[in-house]
Amino acid sequence: KTSTMGTINMLGLAKRVKARILLASTSEIYGDPNVHPQPETYWGNVNTIGPRSCYDEGKRVAETMMCAYRDQNDVSIRIARIFNTFGPRMHPNDGRVVSNFIIQSLQNKDITIYGDGSNTRSFQYVDDLVNGLVKLMNGGCDTPINIGNPDEYTIKDFATKIRDMCGSESEIIHLPKVADDPTQRKADIRKAKKEIDWEPRVTVDEGLKKTIA
Repeated sequence: KTSTMGTINMLGLAKRVKARILLASTSEIYGDPNVHPQPETYWGNVNTIGPRSCYDEGKRVAETMMCAYRDQNDVSIRIARIFNTFGPRMHPNDGRVVSNFIIQSLQNKDITIYGDGSNTRSFQYVDDLVNGLVKLMNGGCDTPINIGNPDEYTIKDFATKIRDMCGSESEIIHLPKVADDPTQRKADIRKAKKEIDWEPRVTVDEGLKKTIA
């Protein structure tokens, strides 16, 4: 409902008051990609009826509606395809990879990885995301732009990094792989550099230190 009805409602409001509207889209629209890293021109490889489909397809249709309102009603739109983001004050039980690994490490509990841990992700610090969104809103690009850190880690390596940074004695254990979990994810940010003069400034290590503290 948020991605569909919520987006339609906000687009109607933006049209009425002639406001610029930003859609917080997601790298998940690329699904389990056959192209690596993922540029904005890649249409994705998504299972439309899988367990993750409501989120993936919701974001995809939200982008479609944004572009339709841009083309048919001259609404000023901005679309950010946001990759994995982390930072201080994340909810400890939000289910995200970073918060899970940090909490498990700090409590010396087993660190749980789904599958063999060979799937990859790229992680950006929240300050970089905010700066990217501000630049996107103030820029002139009305087509989707990736906002993410292209530094890529396997999930197992990332779990080991967090455990070591926490000085933890946790063991890494493997649970069954989640259905339709993407095998790789890496932001191609060439368009962001060109269109809005943005790239991440905070390294993953610096961001993790701030988050763990």
